Amino acid sequence: MAAPIRWISTTQEHPWRELDPPVLGEVRAMPSVILQADDPQQAVEGFGASFNELGWTSLSRLTEEDRDAVMRELFEPGTGLNLTRCRMPVGANDFSTDWYSYDETSGDLALEHFSIEHDHATLVPFIQAAQQHQPDLTLWASPWSPPTWMKTNGHYAAAKASPLAAGVTNGIRDDQLGAEGTDMMRLDDKTLAAYASYFGRFIDAYAELGIPVTMVMPQNEFNSAQIFPSCTWTPEGLAAFIRHLGPEMASRGVSVFLGTLERADDGLVERVLADATAAGWISGIGAQWAGKGAVAYLHRHHPELAIYQTEQECGDGRNDWRLARHAWSLMKHFLSHGATAYMYWNMSLLEGGVSRWGWAQNSLVVVDPDTGSYAFTHELYVLKHVSHFVAAGARRIPTLSYTGHENQLVFRNPDGSLVIVVQNDLGEEMAMTFMLDGQALEVILPADSLNTLVVPA
Repeated sequence: MAAPIRWISTTQEHPWRELDPPVLGEVRAMPSVILQADDPQQAVEGFGASFNELGWTSLSRLTEEDRDAVMRELFEPGTGLNLTRCRMPVGANDFSTDWYSYDETSGDLALEHFSIEHDHATLVPFIQAAQQHQPDLTLWASPWSPPTWMKTNGHYAAAKASPLAAGVTNGIRDDQLGAEGTDMMRLDDKTLAAYASYFGRFIDAYAELGIPVTMVMPQNEFNSAQIFPSCTWTPEGLAAFIRHLGPEMASRGVSVFLGTLERADDGLVERVLADATAAGWISGIGAQWAGKGAVAYLHRHHPELAIYQTEQECGDGRNDWRLARHAWSLMKHFLSHGATAYMYWNMSLLEGGVSRWGWAQNSLVVVDPDTGSYAFTHELYVLKHVSHFVAAGARRIPTLSYTGHENQLVFRNPDGSLVIVVQNDLGEEMAMTFMLDGQALEVILPADSLNTLVVPA
């Protein structure tokens, strides 16, 4: 007897409910959605989130038992989110405890003072806790800022603190401010070569700890001048650096992606790829936030390059249902346009989610510092509706609708099972029929819900 179809549904009030399994029947009328199983699209590499310092300092407020339960939900295969492909910073990022790099000794081109000692308090134990539940975890990394002495402004940031972030200072002077479309990195060959070696030292130091970093991107949001660690680059400046970075990473078996792109401007990518030497080292593209506006073009014109969605939009610290609905729309957009991996941002934060630089953001887990308790957020369940069921190597299956039903993602797993993730964004129940392999799957979706249907092979 064939295994039953599984149906999991989430609403604002009732997350992750298992509903009565529907059955396949005859097609009696025009279906809402037709699965085009004979036209499989990109293969999915995996799902992940970012290891940030404030993620570990928040989880450290929990008992060891509760912290382990959270890590199990995030990483243990078959249990929760099944995260396998995660991001980490190279040095400080905007959710670090404060600014730091691995070598702040001015002029140290030989990197004699390089050290990841700072990370042993936060990032290293965070990643190792994840590895306890997911031994096959792999990471990719990007810096938010090079060491300050490698930059033209000698400062970790590029902009003055916003008046909206009360009490936040970063000490930057007017003559140190950066600007989009400029290179804040020193572009002489000696500095670029030292910076490429800096990446290499980082890879080696983590490898010695049993933590594999298998891909790097040269800069987080290379077009954005921020109040937190940041560094603007021109595409030509990036190409000059990648000419150094590529060989350094290749000698370690580490790939290089171009990213992270945070503008809806495919020309920023094309200008880097116009440098034939740099282009030869690039095997993928990372895009986030406004970069979503460029992924359709990039997937169409550069099918040889993998596309990562590198950072789920961060929210405002409220972790409400409205933004969870937005999170689904983002996932649908990126995966419908060729993304092979999808990354959430903060795994865990204290209630309110405020960073060192005054930005409140959402997270998959919220920790109450007063009670030492935790809660899973709406967005955790949104991600789980896809990542729990879609296995590595799954192929996205396009869909066709003649009746305006465009709010679904479909995948075929390596074992032949089909995963249908569909949102009902109406305030009332909605009947839908999916046609697959000549049969009809009829369901009535709860009002304002996200649903996953798993059809066995």
